[in-house]
Amino acid sequence: MSTGIVSAAYIAASILFILSLGGLSNQEKAKRAVWYGIVGMGLAVFATFFGPGLGNYWLLIPAIALGAYAGYEVARRVEMTEMPQLVAALHSFVGLAAVFIGLNADIELGAVKELLAQPDADLTALNGFSATLAVKDSLEIAILKVEVFLGIFIGAVTFTGSVVAFGKLAGRVDGKPKKLPGGHLLNAGALALCVILGLMYFAGAGIWTMVLTAIIAGFIGWHLIMGIGGADMPVVVSMLNSYSGWAAAAIGFTLGNDLLIVTGALVGSSGAILSYIMCRAMNRQFVSVILGGFGGTQGPAAEIDGEQVAIDADGVASALEDADSVVIVPGYGMAVAQAQQAVSELTKRLRDKGKEVRFAIHPVAGRLPGHMNVLLAEARVPYDIVLEMDEINDDFPDTDVVIVIGSNDIVNPAAQEDPNSPIAGMPVLECWKAKQVFVSKRGQGTGYSGIENPLFYKENTRMFYGDAKASLDTLLTMIN
Repeated sequence: MSTGIVSAAYIAASILFILSLGGLSNQEKAKRAVWYGIVGMGLAVFATFFGPGLGNYWLLIPAIALGAYAGYEVARRVEMTEMPQLVAALHSFVGLAAVFIGLNADIELGAVKELLAQPDADLTALNGFSATLAVKDSLEIAILKVEVFLGIFIGAVTFTGSVVAFGKLAGRVDGKPKKLPGGHLLNAGALALCVILGLMYFAGAGIWTMVLTAIIAGFIGWHLIMGIGGADMPVVVSMLNSYSGWAAAAIGFTLGNDLLIVTGALVGSSGAILSYIMCRAMNRQFVSVILGGFGGTQGPAAEIDGEQVAIDADGVASALEDADSVVIVPGYGMAVAQAQQAVSELTKRLRDKGKEVRFAIHPVAGRLPGHMNVLLAEARVPYDIVLEMDEINDDFPDTDVVIVIGSNDIVNPAAQEDPNSPIAGMPVLECWKAKQVFVSKRGQGTGYSGIENPLFYKENTRMFYGDAKASLDTLLTMIN
């Protein structure tokens, strides 16, 4: 396959990736957008595989087959509740790949330099990346080293940060924010040391500087994400997505691969924009997120008066029978219980009775951006009744019943009432303004983020304890 055909295939793949990214902004077009991405990636892999200068097929074919099989098995077995940690794990692979490619580029550069130093060097034996390196002048080599440094640094931060995010999302690492003594100064010192190592590398020091850079950058990634609380993991996943994109773009420049540059830039910029949007939704500073500077309490939390009052399925069913308008607020607890089908059936039955039923979705509901939207779409809940926070918040005072299913922080009044709360200032769904609120919850614990919720103690709130799916199934038997 000629270089021109490969370039044309890369352009087509880039267009498909852009169409895929644009289509994901609309639920009705999302399925088609995913297929755009699949076809684009397939085209990119095919063009690269049969492109000029590629060899070692005996190693490449088994690697592709093994990776494809592993991806298929993971996608087939993973539950929707595990999707956030899967995304974090995949980000770590991108970061690690960037580190390995950067180190390999330096090794290849050294081998080419040794060959060029020989008076009778046979350059015709070089192909692919080696042939590209052989014709680079001193300025281009200097630029290449900058690209290698950036790829290794960003890749290492992404790798370890994603591993920690995976651990927190999977419950294998404590979700509370933790920092070593020194905090941000320690991160700043590590960053300065990486810059010094980078300057030494540019000046001609060996590959050991990049190995050490990868180790130190890995520490920065670990320390940054460890310093972020569990309540902020959706933003962290989006941020790491952006990091992985910039790492891929840097390596794309190193390899001279236009498609990798375009794809990395798309992922990096879209991830950064999404992180910014989510930070606005949580009233956080974007720079503070990047530096891992939020997630902990600022002082003693406010005292909560009252007690949690339980209600059974009969009481909830009776209130729903009398209600004209109902708003359902889904959260990660719904995903854990796999209760979306029961929620969909409840919605159908209530609408058949002529009641207005809508869903209120917070931008950071669940542990992944768009997590609740995907679950509801999977359960065939109509798109037009799934509303964002800004669209529905003003309607709560006129709502008869709100059902909160497995949500905590996104319906927490402490965000507005307690300046010492870890989520102080965060825009939340003001469901406590409705006439009645029923909270479906396993027990009286504080949930994943460890933040107490005054909503559970308000006079118009009743706790519908139990597994969300089992509770809703019981409720469905009472609503014909």
